[in-house]
Amino acid sequence: MPQIVELKCPGCGARVQISQKECEYCHAPVIVSSMSDIFDMSAANVGKYQKSYESDLQENPYSAELNNSLAFCYLKLGFYDKALEKFDAAIEQDLNNPETYLYAAVCVLAGRKPFLTPRPEIDRIEKYINAALTIEEKGLYRYFQAYIKYDYFKRKYFKTSPTWEECLAQAKADGFSPVDVSQLFYVLKQEIPTCM
Repeated sequence: MPQIVELKCPGCGARVQISQKECEYCHAPVIVSSMSDIFDMSAANVGKYQKSYESDLQENPYSAELNNSLAFCYLKLGFYDKALEKFDAAIEQDLNNPETYLYAAVCVLAGRKPFLTPRPEIDRIEKYINAALTIEEKGLYRYFQAYIKYDYFKRKYFKTSPTWEECLAQAKADGFSPVDVSQLFYVLKQEIPTCM
């Protein structure tokens, strides 16, 4: 598989290197690698990025970076099934990106509360979260794990180990940003539980 080196900036259309974090002309992100890269963008601007990545992926369908970037665009626009498909494609090409696993898990929920999600989907979410945590112990990943364990396991009176309280305590010990949590719950389309 050839590695792509050049593409068009999704923001302004200038030729850029895939290794660039931001375009030297419009200062927009070239590759979206986290939700915070596009969180404040308007839907119209995210749609522009989406079209750019879709076009670039026609020439480079096996690019983990482009699949991941397009997945974040779909997720921001609320297209959970399409986002999950692209996150899975990115995982096939790069097994070591924990953000991809986290947001793939978010896509499985598709805007629903964990309590209302079927058990096989909860099991899939847990696999994604565990994969992310295997790659990197990060407070936000533990926080999301605590949310799943609270809203699904505790509310249904199922025993689980670690418990949601243990996951939350570990998340606090690892540290997380309140901004990251609010962005996560914005994408989840849920309120942050008062106990968390």
